[in-house]
Amino acid sequence: MRSDSIKKGLERAPHRALLHACGLTSEDFEKPFVAVINSYNEIVPGHIHLRRLAEEVKKGISNSGGVPFEMNTMAICDGLAMGHDGMHYSLPSREIIADSIELWVQAHALDGMVLIPSCDKVVPGHLMAAARVNIPSIAITGGPMKPGKFHGENADVITVFEAMSKTAAGMMTLEELGSLEQVACPGAGSCAGMFTANTMACVTEALGMSLPGCATAHAVDNKKMDLAFETGKQAMQLIERGTLPLDIMTEDAFSNAIIVDLALGGSTNTALHLPAIAHEAGIDLGLKVFDELSKVTPHLCNMRPGGPFTMEDLDKAGGIPAVMKWLEPKLFRKALTVSDKTLGENLKNVNIANNEVIRPLNRPVHSEGGIAILKGNIAPGGAIVKRTAVNENMLVHEGPARVFDGEEDAVAAILNGCIKKGDIVVIRYEGPKGGPGMPEMLVPTSAIAGMGLSDSVALITDGRFSGGTRGSCIGHISPEAFEGGPIALIKDEDIISINIPARLIEAELSEGELEQRRKKWSQPKQKLSGYLARYIKHVSSADKGGILR
Repeated sequence: MRSDSIKKGLERAPHRALLHACGLTSEDFEKPFVAVINSYNEIVPGHIHLRRLAEEVKKGISNSGGVPFEMNTMAICDGLAMGHDGMHYSLPSREIIADSIELWVQAHALDGMVLIPSCDKVVPGHLMAAARVNIPSIAITGGPMKPGKFHGENADVITVFEAMSKTAAGMMTLEELGSLEQVACPGAGSCAGMFTANTMACVTEALGMSLPGCATAHAVDNKKMDLAFETGKQAMQLIERGTLPLDIMTEDAFSNAIIVDLALGGSTNTALHLPAIAHEAGIDLGLKVFDELSKVTPHLCNMRPGGPFTMEDLDKAGGIPAVMKWLEPKLFRKALTVSDKTLGENLKNVNIANNEVIRPLNRPVHSEGGIAILKGNIAPGGAIVKRTAVNENMLVHEGPARVFDGEEDAVAAILNGCIKKGDIVVIRYEGPKGGPGMPEMLVPTSAIAGMGLSDSVALITDGRFSGGTRGSCIGHISPEAFEGGPIALIKDEDIISINIPARLIEAELSEGELEQRRKKWSQPKQKLSGYLARYIKHVSSADKGGILR
């Protein structure tokens, strides 16, 4: 066992003394030492219940002959960080999370890990660490929040973001907004739709790194507690058999994860996170793979924010196993999972309980998957859109640019009625380096939706979007403006053409005109200190996953 290096032999007497101080007995030194990596905290709703999950995980480990050690990582709530300087720190936190886990388990020579993440950057950070450290590992994601209820309809945090704009436009009263705030987020869990946190939980299960049913088991359900205990037990099985994350996170497994993501209509942020996880596994996962798979993968689940169904509906319909059952002909069935069974073996007895929530292959919501990769003279390195959340009449759109060097001015213009039908809002200098940290654009996209402009106004940015974004919103434009990408050269009134089915995004500008503008462009100055100053020196572009080089 790896942990023998801190507990066996004459020279390890001081180490054993320290471990005795933690309550271990001499008998414990014969058992595997298992890290329980918990992102519990008291400010992120998706994490406030994780202490209870950790207790069940530790019981499962102890009952199976292991010694659990609980350790914590950080977590940032994108909802709370949204719309102010805090958003610059969200994506960069992913790397800190991965690094901290590596430091924990390598410094203490632990034999295995149970990962307990929830929410946007935390789940990929944990999986990046699992691939990097490559000791027996299993994840249990924290689970979705139950949807709220407002005037008899489902509500969630996106409902509130859009209601904010309706209130600013006089379509909703402050009293109504205040009432909605009270009920939209009823308790623990990651926000109730197929936003980034829940998308990443589903991707984790599809990747084979969590037990079947884990992604959609809700935070407050007893099923989640049962899964936590089973996850602890299964961690010991993985250690005993020597099954490693890189045995599970193979190229076939990443293809399975992308296919499931596309069928769910999941968040565009997976195109940042899956390549970053794959990079740690030594796999090159480019945007081209997402687009190629999207063309042959139907969209089966019409989930919030683009559709009516919540994570609760998906769970009742059978969860990710049921989605994968319909997709089985397209999946790599021999891929190994943390259950120590192949994907095909896990799917043998799966039933689909609701063919409207999870549609069959011959009756999809859309014939293609949820993500499209666009290219053109604005985005030679690529850009991304959640095509299944775009109104049909906006799949092909042309209009004049309304250019903003940052999110704040764009939001003010939208709320003040300065954006008109047909416009294309351009928000730039919000990429990995220029943002810095590639802030999410949920406030402007919610403002567009709340003002009733989703079916007539497009938004393009070198930043990124929340999984809760809907409408013709094209992000991750690469190269980013801060590095002199063509988006930095766009001016007000330039005509931009978007053709999502044809995968094109173009400005009606000649190469000669672009070159003339490029000669006059200069990189903006940044005044940064601390972590962000170090981050921008090493972060890659969005089309490379925003990894640190």
